[in-house]
Amino acid sequence: MNSRRILLVEDEQDIADLVVLHLDDLCDEIVVANDGHEGLRQATMRDWSLIILDLRLPGPDGLEICRAVRRERSYQPILMLTSKSLELDRVLGLDTGADDYLTKPFSVLELAARVRAILRRVENLQKPASQDAADKHSIQAGSIYIDPARRHVTLDGISVELTAREFDLLEHFARHPGRVFRRAELLDRVWGYGHEGYEHTVNSHINRLRSKIEGDPSRPEVIVTVWGVGYKFSDQAV
Repeated sequence: MNSRRILLVEDEQDIADLVVLHLDDLCDEIVVANDGHEGLRQATMRDWSLIILDLRLPGPDGLEICRAVRRERSYQPILMLTSKSLELDRVLGLDTGADDYLTKPFSVLELAARVRAILRRVENLQKPASQDAADKHSIQAGSIYIDPARRHVTLDGISVELTAREFDLLEHFARHPGRVFRRAELLDRVWGYGHEGYEHTVNSHINRLRSKIEGDPSRPEVIVTVWGVGYKFSDQAV
């Protein structure tokens, strides 16, 4: 098993100390960056099992760091820490590519639970899988091939880079072709707990997903909008 390495970018020392105290037994190494400049440097210089990223930072803010990570590194899980009073922060964080968010003040038990879940997902990504297992669970939908065992997607035989959330969203749609899902249903089934009331972030994720798998994202043929209801994976694509 690869070493579990967590980067915590948090300028409030009391919060940083509390997080380190409660996550120390979940990982092999925790590195703390106390401002955006050091956070950006650390986030883009090496691979991490998880980056815990505060949005409000001296120097480059969390959104800027998140964008840089998504642009410069291979996939890195990101958990955002946001201000409870600023809904826009949470929405922007998810829309920028964060995998999850937690609002301040937060329960350290909930933080630990979310960190464990993300680390498990990362380790499942790294586990080798037999070809038989991959074939058994794979999905072929037109020119799209989805390998859930390896969490890998190809389009016309070419690999497609998806974030963890984009992959989960695509797999969920592909397993239910023709079924219409409301945004609230997608949040519940794909995002899970803690995202009630953020149906509009589904639109952003679907737009990004379309830009990667549709021939013409402005006229989607795979993930189709059902006006006034939600979205569906076109049964024409199967």
